[in-house]
Amino acid sequence: MTDYLHPLRFGSFVTPIAASPRHPVDMAMLGEELGLDLVTFQDHPYQADFQDTWTLIAWVAARTSKIHVSGNVLNLPLRQPAVLARALASLDRLSDGRLELGIGTGGYFDAMATMGAPLLTPAEAVSGLDEALDIIRGLWDTSTQAPLHVEGKYHRVSGAARGPAPAHDIPIWVGAYKPRMQRIIGRKGDGWLPSLPWMKPGDIERGNRIIDESARKTGRDPRDVTRLMNVTPQYDADDMAELAIEHGISVFIMGSDDQQEVRKFAQDTAPRIRERVEKARRGGSSAPALSEARVFRDDPLPERIAGRSLFPKDRGYARYTSGYFRGARPGLVIRPESTEEVQEAVRFAGRHRDVPLGLFSGGHGLSGRSLNNDGIVIALDALNEITVSAGNRVRVGPGARWGEVAQALAPHGLAITAGDYGGVGVGGLATTAGIGWFAREHGLTIDHLRSVEVVTADGELVHASADENSDLFWAVRGAGANFGVAVSFEFDAHPVAEQVGFAMLVFVPDDVASFLTAWGTTIENSDLTVTGTLMISPTGPGSPTAVQALIVVDEHDPDTVAERLQPFAALAPMANQSVQMVPYTALLELPPGGEQQHGHSEPHGHAGLARHLDGDVSQGLADLLASRSSFILSIRSAGGAVANQPSDSAAYAWRDANFLIAMLGGGLGEVEQRWADLVPHLEGMYLSFETDTGPDVLARAFPPDHLSRLRQLKATWDPTGLFRDNFYIAPEGAGIES
Repeated sequence: MTDYLHPLRFGSFVTPIAASPRHPVDMAMLGEELGLDLVTFQDHPYQADFQDTWTLIAWVAARTSKIHVSGNVLNLPLRQPAVLARALASLDRLSDGRLELGIGTGGYFDAMATMGAPLLTPAEAVSGLDEALDIIRGLWDTSTQAPLHVEGKYHRVSGAARGPAPAHDIPIWVGAYKPRMQRIIGRKGDGWLPSLPWMKPGDIERGNRIIDESARKTGRDPRDVTRLMNVTPQYDADDMAELAIEHGISVFIMGSDDQQEVRKFAQDTAPRIRERVEKARRGGSSAPALSEARVFRDDPLPERIAGRSLFPKDRGYARYTSGYFRGARPGLVIRPESTEEVQEAVRFAGRHRDVPLGLFSGGHGLSGRSLNNDGIVIALDALNEITVSAGNRVRVGPGARWGEVAQALAPHGLAITAGDYGGVGVGGLATTAGIGWFAREHGLTIDHLRSVEVVTADGELVHASADENSDLFWAVRGAGANFGVAVSFEFDAHPVAEQVGFAMLVFVPDDVASFLTAWGTTIENSDLTVTGTLMISPTGPGSPTAVQALIVVDEHDPDTVAERLQPFAALAPMANQSVQMVPYTALLELPPGGEQQHGHSEPHGHAGLARHLDGDVSQGLADLLASRSSFILSIRSAGGAVANQPSDSAAYAWRDANFLIAMLGGGLGEVEQRWADLVPHLEGMYLSFETDTGPDVLARAFPPDHLSRLRQLKATWDPTGLFRDNFYIAPEGAGIES
């Protein structure tokens, strides 16, 4: 008697009949309408009466938005594994992480040979599958840049480039009936996918035992392997509930092409199975011992999020040990895929106030506070919806990245000004401020936010806008990490030209302070379509300082772009220059295969805002660059439309600042002292680029009236301080910040 405590899932198993090509698609869409978790398709490429399964899967993935899609099972000898790996990863990214991989040896070897597959024995086919899993996993593993070599007898790659990585950790479910295949599942697979009508008495028990023993021998937890089962209408809810309770089957896939049978399965059978299993797990005789459950600090995880949770030995956990700069090792990562699961995760975290709580959207934050050591991380990267509505309204999930948002909006001629790098997650930036390439023309990202849905400290879902919970809406726009988990944002996008001007200039000024003052004056006097960033690093005594300038001009006419760039050419001698017309999406483009984050250090950085790059500020920056240390100094332009909103319109207050100054690196006494000397000449601070904490830092981040109001709101929305690990604002009456 084994219940692996996996969450229950239900799906359909559809025949890809060629004579009625739309029927399988209709069955998939019906499954999504009924709330099924997945739809799967037979794969017999040698069967002329069937549509090609991979083509069908791609079509269905494009026609649906929630349901997961898989072959059941894909025919490996006729699906070359390296090509299959890249096809799966590509479609997974296009479908926002909805692909699963069911795979098998094909079984009908003579029929496969008619299509050009080698005529293998069953034993040879099993060896080939073993090799193929290494190839598929290896190509998906982009944590290393080393080329992939798998010198198998039946499948091989010799120095293949890795990637692209799929959007989520695609589980590999293997169709298997014999011990050798089951042992491979225990070593390498994520799921066992047989068909119940083919099973003989005792087969499930024996298969589970073999898989579990194989998993343990390789250091895996048997719970790493999901137990799935293809079933037919002859089995009722009691039969399947017994399979779940007694044998750990958690995914039931109904094999039927009849819409009424699938409807009955989804609306009647599945709820009855769920009810029986939940009753048994709550305390019936079939409930497992506590030691068998998914447990964090002796507290069993609720069923709704148990299957979404990762512990240090779980596959996929490593993704959450590195941000862009910082390394960490959380005790538990919860990766919800719905608002309800976020609510459950927050309630669970509320029972463990003694450990850190990180909220992870893109993992790009300089401070790295979305991750932690030994605590809980709620990873929101699966909540990556991007939906463009009529007009210019856009609904975006916190896990989407701004580069993806730009790509989704481009066909509509729209954009949302948002940072200057496409790998940044929506959640972190949209709850801080958002100083992007169009800041001077269109303001901050938060100025385009029209509403937000937040899971608050008590696990409730709250809608906040200018008209509803307006106090929370005020706080989220600048101090959002203190007030809950934002699970959905609604923005008004703004028009953008098909192409914009992008200049990369390298200046070599004789006098850095004078150059910075002149740069600041030029930017402030430029057309509002012009936004620029400087990147500078210390070069050491006797070496000229090279200043890289990145300038964007939101204008489609090249002559106008050149005219608006002309004032910058006279600022200082230039060592290099490049001006081109590019789509806005190119400014936020992610590298091929997606951004890889391998930070393992403890980052160090400071930030501040300045109204002008006047004498004191420019000289202080020049002194900073003269210090003997290694760091990167960036000066981003704001101003313009940022100042169109009153300073008290949101928690972010620094509307009069024309420049955001950030330093990454340093840490030595000399450079720290020079930064401290600069701080009195700055106005305010941008939270996302500051690693120091404490009351004095918080006092720089918010004016006194803003901070007082935030403390009052904290006492209302999070009185116990559950959300405290990213610039904690103590509730009113709770003393100073820790």
